[in-house]
Amino acid sequence: MLTQREKNTAFLTHLSSFFSFVFPFGSILGPLILWSVNKDRSAYVDENGVEAVNFNISYVLYVTILGMFMFPFAIGSFFNHLRHVDDFDHFDFHFHWGFDNLFGILSIGSLIAVLSFIKFILVIVAAIKASRGEVYRYPLTIKFIK
Repeated sequence: MLTQREKNTAFLTHLSSFFSFVFPFGSILGPLILWSVNKDRSAYVDENGVEAVNFNISYVLYVTILGMFMFPFAIGSFFNHLRHVDDFDHFDFHFHWGFDNLFGILSIGSLIAVLSFIKFILVIVAAIKASRGEVYRYPLTIKFIK
């Protein structure tokens, strides 16, 4: 039978992924610290901690990959503007976002925003399930820690 302390620890382990709003990589460090401190005390806390850490590492990896897809659009827009400069003696740089570059950046940015919203919902669901004594399996999670 699970104690209330185990349920609360698992609950806080999932919610600690919101530390990313406070400091960089807090979504990984928060659950990792709570899990590593409490993993030997309970198999339930260990299982929830592994899920939380794996999900947050996977999420950061997905967002990083999507963010890297934005760079070609930004760099392309910069060099596209330089291609039309004829006189470097009277160089007046106005950053012009072409539709193709702006569309690429906004579409990838909105994918990141949707992914962030989904992460927020999934963390809340996992925390509620943990407080009820269940282990929530996050979808599309890479198992870095087993």
